[in-house]
Amino acid sequence: MHPALERFIQQFKATSDVVIDSWFICDNDRNIVDYNRAFFSLFPRPEARQLKAKKCHEVMRLTICQERCIAQQCWREGRQVRLDEIDGRPIGLPDDAPTRRYVLSSIPILDENNRPVGALEIQRDVTDEALVQDKYKKMLENEARERERLATQIRTRTRELYEANQLLLKAQGELVQQKKGLAF
Repeated sequence: MHPALERFIQQFKATSDVVIDSWFICDNDRNIVDYNRAFFSLFPRPEARQLKAKKCHEVMRLTICQERCIAQQCWREGRQVRLDEIDGRPIGLPDDAPTRRYVLSSIPILDENNRPVGALEIQRDVTDEALVQDKYKKMLENEARERERLATQIRTRTRELYEANQLLLKAQGELVQQKKGLAF
């Protein structure tokens, strides 16, 4: 392991207990070299025990891993990268287990020459929040459709009332004309 990566891990672990989201650290080959208890707990026990022997994309099957790897993005851009609402699932879960949704954040770990030697990736599971947000969005869409339906109904009934009023005025006019004709 690169000395700069070892130094980073040692320094980060001094304060990492305050990070409540799952996180892992990988080297330049995307091998997992360290992680927290929250990351460990994402997996069934047999898979969790072998995390350090795996590449990150082998254990976290996210929709971005092959084409848009967040670690590679942060290395290429030389800065922190954040990706919102990324779907995926940790390995070892049953095939019928629901897909989870994550907010991902990654920062490059640099050596003394500012070359990347690894990355810290933090995953926040926002599945429940995303479901609530999706339900809220659908509710707003339904309300907008209902509002439009009611507005159309009001316009139709207003037009019907206007037409009925016009007929009534015409009938009143004819009635007045008839009364005038009888009065003479």
